[in-house]
Amino acid sequence: MRVLGIDPGSETLGWGVVEGSGLKYSPVEFGTVRSSPRDAFSKRLAKIYGGVSDVIDRFSPDVLSIEEAFYAKNVSVAMKLGQVRGVVLLLAEQRALTIAEYAPRLIKQTVVGYGNAEKHQVGEMVKILLRLKAAPTPHDAADALAIAICHFHHAGFQDRIARSQTK
Repeated sequence: MRVLGIDPGSETLGWGVVEGSGLKYSPVEFGTVRSSPRDAFSKRLAKIYGGVSDVIDRFSPDVLSIEEAFYAKNVSVAMKLGQVRGVVLLLAEQRALTIAEYAPRLIKQTVVGYGNAEKHQVGEMVKILLRLKAAPTPHDAADALAIAICHFHHAGFQDRIARSQTK
């Protein structure tokens, strides 16, 4: 299975591709799609669509694993994040990818063992779990890899539940 993790952001969207099965996985590639805050928001959404589309074309993932929307104090920020998520989810549907969404706290709990972990802690655990020489940078890419890793842990659990129910 090949999983594309997405950490949505309107200025910097992190992505990371991880492949494997069960709890055995390895990194494929990671990076970001960057947009200028000076551009019209519609242009930023178009750049995100094009960038994520290119990643899907290059790496042919089976699953898109994305961070769920969270509550933000600033309504404008929450709305923009929702629009970025919408663009990415639309693209995943158009490409017939399986979609998995995970809450930020669950991702941190799964990868770090602590739901309130800080960015550098997530990066260090991603480095360890993927056997990288250094923590991925920027943190948006590290977070995207964490989201993909989270899917491996929870998808395997869901598969075991489904198999036990068919017996």
